Amino acid sequence: MSLNKQVILITGAGGGLGGAAALALAKQGAELILLDKSIPKLEKVYDAIVESGGQEPVMYPFDLAGASEAQYQEMADVIEQRYGALQGLLHSAAEFSAFTPIAIHKTQDWGHTLNVNLNAAFLLTRVLLPLLQKSQHASIVFTSDSGARQARAYSGAYGVSKIALEGFAKILAEELEGGEKIRVNTLVPGPVDSPLRKKAYPAEDKAKLPGLQSLASIYCYLFDSASIGITGQVFDAQTFKI
Repeated sequence: MSLNKQVILITGAGGGLGGAAALALAKQGAELILLDKSIPKLEKVYDAIVESGGQEPVMYPFDLAGASEAQYQEMADVIEQRYGALQGLLHSAAEFSAFTPIAIHKTQDWGHTLNVNLNAAFLLTRVLLPLLQKSQHASIVFTSDSGARQARAYSGAYGVSKIALEGFAKILAEELEGGEKIRVNTLVPGPVDSPLRKKAYPAEDKAKLPGLQSLASIYCYLFDSASIGITGQVFDAQTFKI
């Protein structure tokens, strides 16, 4: 139970990657705060954690794109009142509509995607930094995408958001490096059998892809004591070895 009594918040916890991370971290004893706008999806992950023997998590229904700054701060205040501090923050929420040429990209889709994938990560990180700084050691993990990172054609707002998110993570890591308390890293899951992957590549043979459970070890590594002192790095799950 290497993450026993470690409080970790996961965004997009009802999604494929977020749910897989939640289950992996819960099995190591983490106390989880599950954030997602879909209550049924949260309940499904909640049940899976309890059935696996993990500590009962907290479900926090929250619309990352629609919430105001005041609501973000209210969330931080609630967490502080309950836990006092935070040891981990996993940005796993992601918005992807479709591969779209810039010439016909809808403004509404562009704004919504950037709000979920980038602006929400900024707002949430900012309001939770004081709680992370109250811990002796804490970890922030952002989730990127190997395809989007190469600025491929038609990746649109999703690609732009992931490129910007990696830059944001590096800037934050540089700013926090002096304190040696909060490490900031980026995870690139690579091709895995996830709902987002199915949406992006519907004709792909998913039987040839690694399952979501293949990411368990890297999620645990990024939040347990083994990664203390490692910051500003991009981890590729497909080549990661402990």
